[in-house]
Amino acid sequence: MRSAPPSRPARQPAEGVGRSSATAPAQPADGRRTADPDRVSTEPIAIVVATPVVPLASGTARTPVDGAATGHPAMPGTGEAVNAPAAPKSARAAKRELAAASRERRRYERQEVRRFTKRSRRRRIVWSVVLGSVVALVLVVAVGAYSPLMALREVRVEGASRIPVADVQAAFDDTLGTPLPLIASADVLAALSAFPLIETYSTETIPPGTLVVRIVERVPVGVVDTGSGLELVDAAGVVIDRPAERPEGQPLIVTDDGVAGEGFRAAAAVIRSLPAEVRGQLVGASAETADDVRLELSTGATVVWGSAEESAAKAAVLARLMVAAPPDTVGEYDVSSPASAVTR
Repeated sequence: MRSAPPSRPARQPAEGVGRSSATAPAQPADGRRTADPDRVSTEPIAIVVATPVVPLASGTARTPVDGAATGHPAMPGTGEAVNAPAAPKSARAAKRELAAASRERRRYERQEVRRFTKRSRRRRIVWSVVLGSVVALVLVVAVGAYSPLMALREVRVEGASRIPVADVQAAFDDTLGTPLPLIASADVLAALSAFPLIETYSTETIPPGTLVVRIVERVPVGVVDTGSGLELVDAAGVVIDRPAERPEGQPLIVTDDGVAGEGFRAAAAVIRSLPAEVRGQLVGASAETADDVRLELSTGATVVWGSAEESAAKAAVLARLMVAAPPDTVGEYDVSSPASAVTR
């Protein structure tokens, strides 16, 4: 009896030909086939998710890769570790953070204050610079003014004709060496009080060491006979000189009360108001009262003046009358009423 030929093994298809690149599903252990013969089963693909950095108490950080690194189990199927609650901070670390926050807050407040007070600070700086400059200038001036550099070295006299200039300069010998700002008006008055011919004066300081004294001398109005001699006086009755005889061009003033009476003051005021051409011909003046001033010219003619009021107008009228009627042709001019002056 012939034996049956051995069965031929099933032909295996060539790899990669006529089949999907995926591996065929394995048959179940009980020999049953799957409902969908074309369905291919695959293994799930793990998704890796970046885990946030977990800060440590010491200030370092670590990134857990999986549950083993963090000590916590990973989520199933993803490999992502579950973040556990942060560990509580120590009291020292909390104090450091609180101090840092306080410092940051103070720094921010200072910046805000500086920003809102910028204009006022700039204004204070400007005022400080101005006041500092003024104080520095005052100090420089004070030091320079009261230093020996500003001491009086020279006295310059101007306007003196009858008074010797050397005498006036000698009166300031005690003041030499004194700083110019320290020379008071009382010191100048004391030095010039010895000169009665000075009617008014003014002073000027020229740094570094010059004092200028400008003098206005008294103007004589005539001479008065005191019984013991002649005295050349000004309008205030101050004696300028005691001449032996009447100086040329100075009238003799005759009054009842002397230089202290109202008649003398009225006559002196009239003499000072006369123009030069009339004053040169005047040889005498008299006044019994303040309203009865009479002048005497060199030709012998007299002038009825009246009071010292309107002396300027009366002087102008008298000058015109003397041109129209020369004094050698007239015995009297009456200008007591300048609006109706007459000659006789």
